[in-house]
Amino acid sequence: MKSPGCASRHVRYLIVFNLCLGIFFLSGFFHLKNKNDVISNSHERLLIPSAPCRAKTNVMFLKTHKTASSTILNIMFRFAERYNLTVALPADQHFHLGYPKTFLAHFVEGFQTIGQNYNIMSNHLRFNRSEVQKVMAPNTFYFSILRNPIPQLESSYIYYKDDVPAFRISKDVNEYLASPMKYYHSEAYKQNIYARNIMWFDFGYNNNAEDNKKYVQAVLKEIEQNFHLILIADYFDESMILLKHALCWDLDDVIYFKLNSRSQDTVQTLTPESKERIKVWCSLDWKLYQHFNQSFWRRIEETIGLEELEKEVNGLRTRQKELMEICLSDQEAVGKDHIKNKALLPFQSGAANILGYNLKQDLDNRTLRICQRMVLPELQYTSYLYAVQHPHKKRKQAGLFLPRTSLQEKTQPTPK
Repeated sequence: MKSPGCASRHVRYLIVFNLCLGIFFLSGFFHLKNKNDVISNSHERLLIPSAPCRAKTNVMFLKTHKTASSTILNIMFRFAERYNLTVALPADQHFHLGYPKTFLAHFVEGFQTIGQNYNIMSNHLRFNRSEVQKVMAPNTFYFSILRNPIPQLESSYIYYKDDVPAFRISKDVNEYLASPMKYYHSEAYKQNIYARNIMWFDFGYNNNAEDNKKYVQAVLKEIEQNFHLILIADYFDESMILLKHALCWDLDDVIYFKLNSRSQDTVQTLTPESKERIKVWCSLDWKLYQHFNQSFWRRIEETIGLEELEKEVNGLRTRQKELMEICLSDQEAVGKDHIKNKALLPFQSGAANILGYNLKQDLDNRTLRICQRMVLPELQYTSYLYAVQHPHKKRKQAGLFLPRTSLQEKTQPTPK
């Protein structure tokens, strides 16, 4: 027979054991509840179990030339509208933020009153970090996009044929590249910036600088310090997936229809000799591209992985195809002469035939608004947002644009 003391100790041990067991199950319950709370919130994803990913809403995009950057500008504008964000738009009747001048804060409409309270910046500018920082919040995410200089220069040649003296007086792009110094005069660099190392210029550097190894390495290092991410236009879908992850955005935030592209019949075929000459003539851009093309793929391998990237790219393309079937009557971009609604006609430049889209006629109001935004050309979209943000200012004259009433409604879903 057990003594009363032993029985008492046994009861105490049993109570302590049950109490510990209860705490264990309760902790498991609350851990599971917390986990489910995070999973159920579609706007939060886990980078690590204790660090939820939140969508970045302060974003600066350096819009480079002939790099599919108009498509990204459309993505940025749609995101700004979706979350009722403030966009740093060009002042007065301008569509560029002072370009090709080096950017200054007062190039932004309303800067004197709004100050450092803009969320999105994405119109063309020549980068100047200290001035951009006066406009954008300290936690702003900076990114840009580069393109292989070989097709990029050919694209620039066609698009700016009538505006750039070095292009205008040469017969075609191969003739220009055979002897570029015959046509290009560095003293007229402001007129000829599109003809040599244009991406280097857009990042704020001298596009006629000597290709010195020490200088190039210093610039590349500075760009890495100034920008959180550099995308590659030649891998645009992969770039959109990487951007989605970096910003913690949803798939529909980076879905796109290609904008400001041109018809294939306006593409000039570069000779093998011309392709090699571009690497020398635009050697600063070539080294810029090579460097960040490598870091682009390294970033993917370190953050997403190639297998997951392929899955997400396929998902993006599937969703894109769905939206094209919903929105577009032709299921593809069409030439300027086949765009029925001239309000959706993109700006036409040089010898290029800039493509656009025809929307279906039987779309309900909500779907129509979504589809309109996706096909709205850069100038029209800038003019519209300017009218919304600065209703007392004279509207930017973008030529033809959608009637204000058709775009006036602004959706304001709860931000992530």
